[in-house]
Amino acid sequence: MTRTAEKIDALVREDSSMAAALEAIREEADRNGGEVQWADVSDDLTSGQWGRLIEKGVLVDGDDGFEIADREAFDRALDGDGDGGSAAADIEIDEEQSSWSQWDKLAGVGALLLMPGYWFDSIRNVVGSTLDLALGPLDAALPFYAVILSVALITGLYSSLLQANLMNPEIMAKYQERMKAVQEEQKDLRQEKKEAEERGASEAEIERLENEIERAREEQMEAMADNLGMFKEQFRPMVWIMLFTIPMFLWMYWKMYGGISSEMVVIPLAGEVSWGDRLQGFIPVWLFWYFLCSMACNQLIRKALDINMSPS
Repeated sequence: MTRTAEKIDALVREDSSMAAALEAIREEADRNGGEVQWADVSDDLTSGQWGRLIEKGVLVDGDDGFEIADREAFDRALDGDGDGGSAAADIEIDEEQSSWSQWDKLAGVGALLLMPGYWFDSIRNVVGSTLDLALGPLDAALPFYAVILSVALITGLYSSLLQANLMNPEIMAKYQERMKAVQEEQKDLRQEKKEAEERGASEAEIERLENEIERAREEQMEAMADNLGMFKEQFRPMVWIMLFTIPMFLWMYWKMYGGISSEMVVIPLAGEVSWGDRLQGFIPVWLFWYFLCSMACNQLIRKALDINMSPS
């Protein structure tokens, strides 16, 4: 149905008298509640034209006869309002909605400046001691496993809220819809070419279909390049999440050097270990415990706040 307008344009190019036949079908459909029977329009078009419309899917089975597959596209093509483009061209995406503000860019720069703290003690000590002014009382009141659980809860809360407010699922859905439309168009064109070859269509028609397939392939490449906007839309909340989360990680990392690493704790799936141990030789215990808490907290928060970030 998404290509009804294109099919009608192609049929009219092949047979100029098809325009009058299509108009007769539309008038009859308006008179009979949207359905058309061959007997009602046999004086206005040939049986060959009628068969071509059914073969192309412009007319589909109705309750008592046939009905127009996509009336809106049918009218647009017949009235000359179509632009001759593809279905993907009808999906409008406002690129400005995916653009980053000055604050987004500053957040990205800030996150990049904090990342070396994982490797340089001087940065980690400054960030850790500064953040300890806020998290120190929490650390003094709770055991460290509960402190990490609290940190996971805090990061999960603001991560969910940032994603809900900074990411636009409608824009994401449009990018996906456009790519799907281009892929379906290529599939339909290849099928149409195969059918044309099987019925012995003229070389001109085969060449036209090959050109259409090539155009659709180029449009797919352009759509893939335009998907940079979808990547920007996905990554926008991530820079803010990283800006707030990296200091949290640096603080926990800093605590490991403050004597916490030797404390023993019982962790699910790991048993009794010390905070300074590494699971499987490379995963720090404190990081493993954080991710377990984070996954559980994120699910609970999204359920409680009814946050759904899947494209709609």
